[in-house]
Amino acid sequence: MSNQDLLLEIGLEEMPARFMHDSMTQLGEKLESWLKEKNIAFGSVKLYNSPRRLAVLVENVAEKQDDVKEEAKGPAKKIALDENGEWTKAAIGFSRGQGASPEDLYFKDIKGTEYVFVQKFQKGQDTFSLLPELRDLVTSLHFPKNMRWGSEDLKYIRPIKWIVALFGSEVVPFSVAHVETGRTTQGHRFLGKAADLSAPSEYEATLESQFVIADPAKRKQLIVKQLDELAAEKSWDIPRDEDLLDEVNHLVEYPTVLFGSYEEEFLAIPEEVLVTTMKEHQRYFPVKDENGSLLPYFVTVRNGDSRALENVARGNEKVLRARLSDASFFYKEDQKLNIDENVRKLEKIVFHEELGSLGDKVRRTEALAERIAEVIGADQETVQLIKRAAHISKFDLVTHMVYEFPELQGIMGEKYARMLGEKEEVALAVNEHYMPRQAGGQTPSSIAGAVVALADKLDTVASFFKIGVIPTGSQDPYGLRRQASGIVQILLDRNWGISFKELAAFAGQEANSELLEFFKQRQTSR
Repeated sequence: MSNQDLLLEIGLEEMPARFMHDSMTQLGEKLESWLKEKNIAFGSVKLYNSPRRLAVLVENVAEKQDDVKEEAKGPAKKIALDENGEWTKAAIGFSRGQGASPEDLYFKDIKGTEYVFVQKFQKGQDTFSLLPELRDLVTSLHFPKNMRWGSEDLKYIRPIKWIVALFGSEVVPFSVAHVETGRTTQGHRFLGKAADLSAPSEYEATLESQFVIADPAKRKQLIVKQLDELAAEKSWDIPRDEDLLDEVNHLVEYPTVLFGSYEEEFLAIPEEVLVTTMKEHQRYFPVKDENGSLLPYFVTVRNGDSRALENVARGNEKVLRARLSDASFFYKEDQKLNIDENVRKLEKIVFHEELGSLGDKVRRTEALAERIAEVIGADQETVQLIKRAAHISKFDLVTHMVYEFPELQGIMGEKYARMLGEKEEVALAVNEHYMPRQAGGQTPSSIAGAVVALADKLDTVASFFKIGVIPTGSQDPYGLRRQASGIVQILLDRNWGISFKELAAFAGQEANSELLEFFKQRQTSR
């Protein structure tokens, strides 16, 4: 019996980069599970993706299912035979249900009781006859966000444009959303064209000839190689941000690295703003010199070949220049601000309709911070620093810069607070009170930062529990699990010896058993 390769490719409109890896992995896992469930032997599995496709190639798939021989257990002997020793309806029904006849039945003793048994033999079907079931596999994929198109009822990550389904040289026939399977894949949207596949093994090479690198690992290696070559050529340091690299990798089908420049005058803007503008908004790699200082250059990855790169660079420079001009204006305008005036503006911003304004939240945080400072035995000078830091902790939320770049909250607050004459410990605490920013992230380095961070997170979690907004299953719209984990992480890091019951009491929620259990779960999950 010979084996064949199996290829399944789902062609789509461009997918969001952040969903592509998990979607590709899910497709591969579902196909492997289906083959195992059907008792179809197979070899290695290769996964592919690009913005316009999810694909899996399974090598050495058996042409038929394995034959199955097993023993089925039926009713006890006293039920299977009547008083005359004849088979009862129960025994006859059991044999028919197993595809056998009463003559095939026999008895076996199990722990002193005899039961009727029958040998089942199920001959394996041809694999090709089962493969149209892959339609259900395609439609069963689930995504964080879906859409519908045209008159289709199917909800999917993006509209399906083509499907390749090949078993050896044969097309596996089925259709999804009125798209029929075939052997024709699509190359790069602008550089390539449609291409027919005579066998699954041709898939990767055929797409590469049409300017699509379908293997995401190979695509990433190409990007890294080009980044390293450019850095060596220019004597630059191009910091390797793995998250950005993965995102860029999933934005292109045929990567070509290029660079551009911007005016040196923009280097007067804080580095965090420049880097955030390049990375988060434009998906550019910033460039530094050997001493770690930012240079007025950026590196990006084109979805295409090396033709007319100068024009592409100029276009990217124009876009970045506009963004940096806005950032420069915001930065200059923010330097005119008054911190206490910004704090008063928080009264007009709703934190939650049942929990009041951001001003209300700040006051609750101040009270909690003062209580925590008392419990840990902070001296009077430190208490004053904590109170001031808690009072101004959210002032940067109403600055131009943080409105434009929300991810810089706290970071810009620290810079502006220091610039406007706040004490160093207070400025640092404004930034650190957001820490840890993610699970396992860095905790505050200062006592003031740690106290205000603990108070702010405690207020958020306790306030939402008070109004009955409690995370359930995968639903946690206010990030309460992350906030509670941050509380646990700070307490362990500082070793302050404050119990969860005390924390709940500080927030007036000592009788809230759900809140206490929530904290305990965060501790045990570490």
